[in-house]
Amino acid sequence: MLVVQEFQSQENCSYLKNKEQLTHYKVIKECSIAYSQALIERGYRRFGHMYFRPICSTCNECQSIKIDVKNFQFSKSARRILRKGEHLKIYIQKPTLTQKHLEIFDDYHRYMHHKKGWDYTPTTPQHYFNSFVAGAEDFGYEVLYFEEEKLIAVDLIDILEDGISSIYFYYNPLYSHLSLGKLSLYKQIQLAEVNTKAWIYLGYYVKECPSLAYKAQYQPYLTLEGRPREDDEVKWF
Repeated sequence: MLVVQEFQSQENCSYLKNKEQLTHYKVIKECSIAYSQALIERGYRRFGHMYFRPICSTCNECQSIKIDVKNFQFSKSARRILRKGEHLKIYIQKPTLTQKHLEIFDDYHRYMHHKKGWDYTPTTPQHYFNSFVAGAEDFGYEVLYFEEEKLIAVDLIDILEDGISSIYFYYNPLYSHLSLGKLSLYKQIQLAEVNTKAWIYLGYYVKECPSLAYKAQYQPYLTLEGRPREDDEVKWF
């Protein structure tokens, strides 16, 4: 494990309007699964080699959340979505970068820009590689969803020692009728069950942020207490 750089950055809040966010970053090359597990357990997220978490002194709206896989019950609605996606082919492999990845990623973000007002900037191969391919080590994967021979969605995940960390999901907007966002999460839960993983680490729940508030639907879940340091005991409740 090599910590290349560790720093803090003050920037506009990613989740709430008219707020600023102080973020702690760790840039790590050759990160072990054990150290990645320790960081994710303490509220960090991973993009590429970069691990980060908000450390704002006057705001605690970003709540790290994880789904209790063992006690999760698939609702009738969830089972309908799973049936609706039964015809899809699903493959799990190490993260890759293709022209099709970039096209779907770009289409998805243009769609979310019009649907939810997300900021939109066209991605580049280097940016995508740095965010979703680099840093995967021996625990990062992509879950590819195909309709017949056509790639329609990509789910980036880390399979850690005690759970699955959900990194990022995007899809071809033409297939939004398949409820692919929900389907991908239900598939993560099923994958965790098969591999006897206890948790789905869902990142941050922010009640006032529409793009993150949905996470409270997936119960039972636990939230992280405080912002524990690496040598602190971790408490989820």
